[in-house]
Amino acid sequence: MLKRKQSSRVEAQPVTDFGPDESLSDNADILWINKPWVHSLLRICAIISVISVCMNTPMTFEHYPPLQYVTFALDTLLMFLYTAEMIAKMHIRGIVKGDSSYVKDRWCVFDGFMVFCLWVSLVLQVFEIADIVDQMSPWGMLRIPRPLIMIRAFRIYFRFELPRTRITNILKRSGEQIWSVSIFLLFFLLLYGILGVQMFGTFTYHCVVNDTKPGNVTWNSLAIPDTHCSPELEEGYQCPPGFQCMDLEDLGLSRQELGYSGFNEIGTSIFTVYEAASQEGWVFLMYRAIDSFPRWRSYFYFITLIFFLAWLVKNVFIAVIIETFAEIRVQFQQMWGSRSSTTSTATTQMFHEDAAGGWQLVAVDVNKPQGRAPACLQQMMRSSVFHMFILSMVTVDVIVAASNYHKGDSFRRQYDEFYLAEVAFTVLFDLEALLKIWCLGFTGYISSSLHKFELLLVVGTTLHVYPDLYHSQFTYFQVLRVVRLIKISPALEDFVYKIFGPGKKLGSLVVFTASLLIVMSAISLQMFCFVEELDRFTTFPRAFMSMFQILTQEGWVDVMDQTLNAVGHMWAPVVAIYFILYHLFATLLKQSEANADTKEKLPLRLRIFEKFPNRPQMVKISKLPSDFTVPKIRESFMKQFIDRQQQDTCCLLRSLPSASSSSCDHPKRSAIEDNKYIDQKLRKSVFSIRARNLLEKETAVTKILRACTRQRMLSGSFEGQPAKERSILSVQHHIRQERRSLRHGSNSQRISRGKSLETLTQDHSNTVRYRNAQREDSEIKMIQEKKEQAEMKRKVQEEELRENHPYFDKPLFIVGREHRFRNFCRVVVRARFNASKTDPVTGAVKNTKYHQLYDLLGLVTYLDWVMIIVTICSCISMMFESPFRRVMHAPTLQIAEYVFVIFMSIELNLKIMADGLFFTPTAVIRDFGGVMDIFIYLVSLIFLCWMPQNVPAESGAQLLMVLRCLRPLRIFKLVPQMRKVVRELFSGFKEIFLVSILLLTLMLVFASFGVQLFAGKLAKCNDPNIIRREDCNGIFRINVSVSKNLNLKLRPGEKKPGFWVPRVWANPRNFNFDNVGNAMLALFEVLSLKGWVEVRDVIIHRVGPMHGIYIHVFVFLGCMIGLTLFVGVVIANFNENKGTALLTVDQRRWEDLKSRLKIAQPLHLPPRPDNDGFRAKMYDITQHPFFKRTIALLVLAQSVLLSVKWDVEDPVTVPLATMSVVFTFIFVLEVTMKIIAMSPAGFWQSRRNRYDLLVTSLGVIWVVLHFALLNAYTYMMGACVIVFRFFSICGKHVTLKMLLLTVVVSMYKSFFIIVGMFLLLLCYAFAGVVLFGTVKYGENINRHANFSSAGKAITVLFRIVTGEDWNKIMHDCMVQPPFCTPDEFTYWATDCGNYAGALMYFCSFYVIIAYIMLNLLVAIIVENFSLFYSTEEDQLLSYNDLRHFQIIWNMVDDKREGVIPTFRVKFLLRLLRGRLEVDLDKDKLLFKHMCYEMERLHNGGDVTFHDVLSMLSYRSVDIRKSLQLEELLAREQLEYTIEEEVAKQTIRMWLKKCLKRIRAKQQQSCSIIHSLRESQQQELSRFLNPPSIETTQPSDDMNANSQDNNMQPETSSQQQLLSPTLSDRGGSRQDAADAGKPQRKFGQWRLPSAPKPISHSVSSVNLRFGGRTTMKSVVCKMNPMTDAASCGSEVKKWWTRQLTVESDESGDDLLDI
Repeated sequence: MLKRKQSSRVEAQPVTDFGPDESLSDNADILWINKPWVHSLLRICAIISVISVCMNTPMTFEHYPPLQYVTFALDTLLMFLYTAEMIAKMHIRGIVKGDSSYVKDRWCVFDGFMVFCLWVSLVLQVFEIADIVDQMSPWGMLRIPRPLIMIRAFRIYFRFELPRTRITNILKRSGEQIWSVSIFLLFFLLLYGILGVQMFGTFTYHCVVNDTKPGNVTWNSLAIPDTHCSPELEEGYQCPPGFQCMDLEDLGLSRQELGYSGFNEIGTSIFTVYEAASQEGWVFLMYRAIDSFPRWRSYFYFITLIFFLAWLVKNVFIAVIIETFAEIRVQFQQMWGSRSSTTSTATTQMFHEDAAGGWQLVAVDVNKPQGRAPACLQQMMRSSVFHMFILSMVTVDVIVAASNYHKGDSFRRQYDEFYLAEVAFTVLFDLEALLKIWCLGFTGYISSSLHKFELLLVVGTTLHVYPDLYHSQFTYFQVLRVVRLIKISPALEDFVYKIFGPGKKLGSLVVFTASLLIVMSAISLQMFCFVEELDRFTTFPRAFMSMFQILTQEGWVDVMDQTLNAVGHMWAPVVAIYFILYHLFATLLKQSEANADTKEKLPLRLRIFEKFPNRPQMVKISKLPSDFTVPKIRESFMKQFIDRQQQDTCCLLRSLPSASSSSCDHPKRSAIEDNKYIDQKLRKSVFSIRARNLLEKETAVTKILRACTRQRMLSGSFEGQPAKERSILSVQHHIRQERRSLRHGSNSQRISRGKSLETLTQDHSNTVRYRNAQREDSEIKMIQEKKEQAEMKRKVQEEELRENHPYFDKPLFIVGREHRFRNFCRVVVRARFNASKTDPVTGAVKNTKYHQLYDLLGLVTYLDWVMIIVTICSCISMMFESPFRRVMHAPTLQIAEYVFVIFMSIELNLKIMADGLFFTPTAVIRDFGGVMDIFIYLVSLIFLCWMPQNVPAESGAQLLMVLRCLRPLRIFKLVPQMRKVVRELFSGFKEIFLVSILLLTLMLVFASFGVQLFAGKLAKCNDPNIIRREDCNGIFRINVSVSKNLNLKLRPGEKKPGFWVPRVWANPRNFNFDNVGNAMLALFEVLSLKGWVEVRDVIIHRVGPMHGIYIHVFVFLGCMIGLTLFVGVVIANFNENKGTALLTVDQRRWEDLKSRLKIAQPLHLPPRPDNDGFRAKMYDITQHPFFKRTIALLVLAQSVLLSVKWDVEDPVTVPLATMSVVFTFIFVLEVTMKIIAMSPAGFWQSRRNRYDLLVTSLGVIWVVLHFALLNAYTYMMGACVIVFRFFSICGKHVTLKMLLLTVVVSMYKSFFIIVGMFLLLLCYAFAGVVLFGTVKYGENINRHANFSSAGKAITVLFRIVTGEDWNKIMHDCMVQPPFCTPDEFTYWATDCGNYAGALMYFCSFYVIIAYIMLNLLVAIIVENFSLFYSTEEDQLLSYNDLRHFQIIWNMVDDKREGVIPTFRVKFLLRLLRGRLEVDLDKDKLLFKHMCYEMERLHNGGDVTFHDVLSMLSYRSVDIRKSLQLEELLAREQLEYTIEEEVAKQTIRMWLKKCLKRIRAKQQQSCSIIHSLRESQQQELSRFLNPPSIETTQPSDDMNANSQDNNMQPETSSQQQLLSPTLSDRGGSRQDAADAGKPQRKFGQWRLPSAPKPISHSVSSVNLRFGGRTTMKSVVCKMNPMTDAASCGSEVKKWWTRQLTVESDESGDDLLDI
C-alpha cells in the first residue's frame, strides 16, 4: 500500500525522550544504578521474568512439579532486584517532590507497577504452594500484567526523540483521526448489525427426528449433517421425510449450547458481523441463512457485507490508523537508517598516495590472492569457468535433492543412491571451500559475507552426511544450497539485496512480532489456564500456537468459539472483545508489513519491409525540373537576411547572463571568435525563430510589469496599511513572478565593483536561482522534445516505408491505401458519438444535462458498442448452459452462438479491410489483444462448425469447450480503460517474475526439507487407537461430526452417531510430503494461509512436537514476508506503470487535492430571511448546532429500537413500533420547521433535505398503514424506514460524510478493476461448469457449493476469492476412481473430477484473483484514504478553505443553480478571506489574471462551482513542484497567454485613457470658444430679433440625450450588485480621480436662459451633475468620437461603486499597475 511520509521540521524546542534507562545525576549517593551492566542485568531479568510467568500454569506444574519451586526462586530473586532499583530511584529522584520525581516520570511509574505485580504474583504463589489457594482458581488472573515487563527488555532499542509540540500535534491529530475512523467502522458494523437482526433474527430452527420431545434433544436427534430449515413452506430448506423443522430453543437448549453466532439481538449481531467481515467462516453463516430464510436475502446481505465492510470500509479504517502514526514510523526509519545501494562485497576502497604527492581513492580487490596456492590454481579459482562449474554442480545437487521421494515401507535400504549423491556433492563443495581458503588465505576468505555463508553450509552438510545425523534437522543445510543459485542472475541478486540487504530492519520486524506473540501468549495463558475443558491455553506452547493462529487469521473464529463456550455465558462478551481487539491489531500489523519509453523504432511486423529492396512508386510529370526557370536574386538582398539573423542572434545572446558575461563584456574579441561563439550558441539553442520572438515579447512585457510594480512600491502606495499574513494565492503568484523574472534575466544582475558584500551575496543568490530555473526549463523542454523527436522519427520511418514499398499499409496486400472500399470501412470502424458539444460561433463547450451519458456513449466506437452488446448477450446465453442443458442439444442456446460468430465475422472483416491484419501500422494483430480476438473467433467458429454431440472427459472437445469460455475477455479488448488496466498491471513483469522466483525458491527449500524429514511418516491408521501398521486391519466404528455450531454434551450411555468402516493405513486426505510435487502443493496451500493449521496438527501428532517449528517458520517467512512482498511488488508495479509510484510528495498531494475538489459540492443552503420575523427565528433554530445534534441523537435513538427483530408474534414489537411512531412525528415537525425557515424552494435545493423529506413521507405512510393493517409487512416497512433514516447520520457528521465519500470515490476509481475481476470470475465460472459440473459431493462440494450451473459457480468462486476453504474445494474436484464412477463417452455422465485441471484451475484463479486483483482493489482503496487524511500542514487547500469557499459561493449563487455568470466571479473573489483572499492593493495583477482566466476558458458564459474552485487550486500551488510534465506545460502556456493578454488590455486601456485626456482638453478649449460664440450670437439675435417672435423645439438627438440623462441614476442603482469584466467592450473608463472628486460643472460657462435660434440643432438644457454627457454630444459634432467613449463616465462611476477602490490624484485607471 501507498503511505505518505510527512517530514518533520527541525525545531529548537524541548524534546521528549521516549527511551527509558536515562542516566541519573552523577552526584547521587547510589552510583551503582548508573552502571551500564546494571541496565543490561535488569533487561535480562525482564526476559527471565517473562519466562517464569510462562511456566507458571497448573498444567505445566502437573507435568514438571520442580518448576513450581524454580519459578518461585526466580520470582523471589527478581523481586529483590527490581525492588532495590525502585528504592534507589526513589532515593535519587524523590517520590513526589521535584520536577523529575519518581511518580512524575511515566517510565518509573510503569516500572513501579511491574514491581507491584511481581510482589502480588509472589504472594499468590506462596498461597498456592501452601494449598491455601487452589491453582485452578481465577486468582491466577492477577498475573496477567506481568508479561508486559518484556517492554523493559527492548525499549532501549526503540529510543527516539521528538519535539514536544510535535508530540502534542501528533497525539491530538491521532486522537481525532482514530476517533473519527472508529465511528466510521462502528457505523457500518451497527448498520449491518441492525440489518441482520431485522432480516434474519435467530438461527434456531433445525431438522430433528419426528419423535423429539422438549428437553430431550441429543446428537442422535439431529439430521446428519445438522441442517437448518425454515418453518415457512415457500422459503428456505424443507426437511426430508422423517424429520420436522423445530425451534431448538423451544426444545430446551440454552444459549451456550446453541452457540454465540447469529443475529438474535444487536450485540450478538455486531459480533457476528465482525466475524463475517474478517472473511473467516462467513460462508457457513450465509448457508445457514439460505436454509432458514429466502435465498435472495442471504445473497444480498452477505455479498454486500463482504464487498463494502470487509474490502472497502475495513481497509479504509486500517489505512487511516496506519497513516495516523506515519511520523512515528519515520522516526523509526531514521533510527534504523536508510537503505544503501548495492555495493560489491568483493571490492573496497582505500587512500593511496600518487606520484605527485596527492591522495586518491583506489579500489582494492579483497579476492586478491593472499594464500599459498600456486598461481595456476589461483587463476583457475578466479576464472568464470570455475564459478559456472560450481553453480552448475549446485543446480545438479538441487535437482537430485528435489527428485527424492518416498519409496514405500518395503524399501529398507539404508544407503540409497540419493545418500551416495549427497556424499559426493558434499565432498565436492568441501574441496571447493578448501581450495578458496588455500588461494585466498583464511583471513581473506572469511572477510566476504558470501564465503561465510558457504563455510556454514560446508560445516552443516558435512555433519549431515554422518549416518546418525542424516535426515535430521541438519537437512536444512543441504537444501539451503539452492540459495547460491541467486548468483546466477545479477538482476536477481540485486533484487534480493535490495529487499533483504538491511538486515537490521528485517530483524527488528521479526523481534517485534516475536515479542508481541510472546507477550500476548503469556497474557492469554494466565487469563485462560484455569478454565476447564479448554486445552488451547493449558501450557505456553499451546497458547503460543493459538495466538499465532489468530495472527495469521486462519481459524481464529474456532479459537474464539471454543474459548467462549468454555468460559460461559457471563464472561463471553469480555472474552469476545479481547479476541476481536487482538485480531484487529494483528490485521493492522499484517497490513503495515505489507514511465513511458520514447520508442523510436517501428514494430517488428513493420520493420520487416526494410529487409526488402526499395521500390518507390514513380510519378510521371509533364515538365522536367530543368525546364523551370530559377529567378535571380541579388547578393545584397540575401545579405540583409544574413545580417539580420546575426543581429537577432546577438540580441538573443545578450539577453542571457551567460551571453552577457561572455560576449558583451569583451568588446576587444575578434570577429572570428564572435562568429564561432555565435555559431556554437546557435547550435546549442533549441528555440526556433518563433520561439525567440515569443521570448522577446515575454521579456518586454515582464520588464514593463516589473518596472510598474517597482514604481508603485517606491511611490509608497502600500504604506500605511496594517501588516497581515499573505494568502496562499498571493504567495504562489509572487513565486511565479519571481521565477519568470529569474528565467529571463536582466542586465541588472551583473556584478560590478562598487557593490557591497550584501549586494554581491544577493546577486549571487539571484544568479544561482536563475541557473536553477533555467536548468528546470531546459530539462522539461528536453523531455518534451525527446518525445516529439521519437514520435517524428517513427512517422518519418512510416512515410519512407509507405513511399518505398508499394505493399506497405495495404490490407492483405490487396486493398489499396486510398481505395474507396477501404475508406468506407474506415468510416464504419472509426465512427463514434461526439461527446463534446461545442458552440459553432464561440467554440465553447456546452454544459449539457446528460454529459456523463454522452461521455459514456463516446467512450468507444459504434462498432465496438455493437460488439460489446453482442458479447454480453452471448455471455448471458452461456449462463443458462449446464451439464444437463448443453448448447449442442438446445437450439435456443445456439441462436446466440450463431449471432456472436456472425457479428464477430463482420467486425473482423471491417477492421481488417480498414486497418489491415498484421503488416500495417494499425493492424488488428498489433498486440496481445488482437491475438486474443482472433483466437476467440477461431475457437467460436470451430466449435460452431463442429458442435460435438459426445464430449469425453479430458478430451480435445472438452478443451475446446473450456477455451470457448474465454469469450467474456473480449470486453477487455473492446473497452480502452480495461486495456489500460491490463497494460498497467503486466507491462513491467520483471519484478513480479523475480519475486515469484524467490517464493518458488523458498517453497523448494522447505519442500525438499519436508520430503527428507516427513516422507512416509505422515501415514497413519484411520483408527486413532491403532499405532502400528501391522495392527491396522479389520473394521471399527467411526463417529460422525454432526454440527460445528451446537455444543451438546453426551449424556450417560449415549454415543455419537457413527458407522463401521475398514481400517486403512494412509496419508492425510489433502496433503503429503512423499515427493517434491506433493510437498510444493501442500506448501502452496499453506502459503495462502488456508489449511496450515491442519498441516501443523498432523505433523505434531504423527512426527513430533518439535517438528511443528517447521510449519510455523514457513508460515512466517512465506506468508508474513514472502507473500506480502509478492503483493507489494505487484501493487508497486501497477502504480509505477500507472505513474503514481513515480510522483513526488507534492505531486501526490496535488492529485489528492483534485480528487477532493471533485467530490466537493455547493452547500445548497438558502440565505437567512432579511427580517427578524417568524421565518428568521425558525431559520436560526434549525441551523443551530444544538438542534442538529439533537436530531442526530433522535435518529440514533430510533435506530436502537431495531435492536431486536420486529415480529408480529413478539409482544415487545408493539411498544417499539409505537415509540417509532412518536419519533416519526418529531421528524415531521423537523421537516416542517425547515420548510418554513427556508421556504419550499430553498428546502428543495439541498439533496439531503430531499432525502429527509422522502424518508419522512415514507414514515407518515407507514404510520397510516401500520394502524390500518398491523401485519408483518407493515412492521417490515417500518424497519426499512428506520434503516433509511439511519443513513442520514452520514450527512449530519462531516467526518462520516468525507469517509463515505472516500469509499464512493474508491469504488469509482476501481470500477474497471471490479469489472475486470467479474469478467475473469465469469470466465472461470463457465470453465468450472464444463470441468466440474457433475463432480460428486464431498467435504466441501455440497448442495450449496457446486459447479452445476454458472450462478452457483460464481457463488463458489466468490467464496474462493475470500479464501474460504478453497483448497478443500480443489481436493474435492480432484476425486478419481475408485472413489467415483467414470464414463468414457461423455463428461456429463461421470461424477469424477479432473486432477490436472483442478490443479491449474484453482491455483491460477487464486493467484490472479485473490493475490493480484483483490489486492489491487484494496491498494486503490487505501490510496484514496488521503482524501480524508488532510491537515492544515499540507500547504494546499484545506477543508476550512473549501468550507469558506462554499459559504462565499452560497452568497453569490443566489439562485442555487450551481453556476454563476462570469462577471460575478470578481464579486466572489472580492469576498474571499483567509488563505484564499486576494488583496487588490498588493495583488491587483493576480486579480486580473484570475478574472481573465475564467473569461477565456468559458468565453464569457456561465461558470460552475468546480470551475472557480479548480482555478483557485491551480493558483494556490507551486505548479513546478505539484504538476506533472504534460499538465505543467499546458498550464504554463495558459498562464503565459493570460498574462500577455491582460498586459495588452492594460496597455490598450491606458492608451485610450491618454487619448481621452487629450480630447477632453481639446473639448475644454473648444467649449470656451463655443460659449463665447454662443453668447455673441445670443446678444446679436436679441438685438436683431424680438424675444417673443418664435419658440424653438428641441431636436430629437437632444431629447434622446435628455432621456438618457434622466434614466441614468435608476440604471446605476439597478446595476449596483453587478461587476464588469475585461470582456465588456462598452467603452473606455473614466479617470479614477473623477470618482473621488466632485464632478466639474460648467457654471462658469453657463449660458443665459434664452431660447436658442432655429439655425442651431441644440436646445438650451440646464446642465446639472450629468450635463457633461450633453456637452460631449455637443462637442461631438465638432470633434466626433465613438459611442464607446461617450459612455465612459457612466461605466467609471459604476465600476467605482462595485470595487470601491481608492485611487491617487494622478487619475490612474483601476486596472493599471
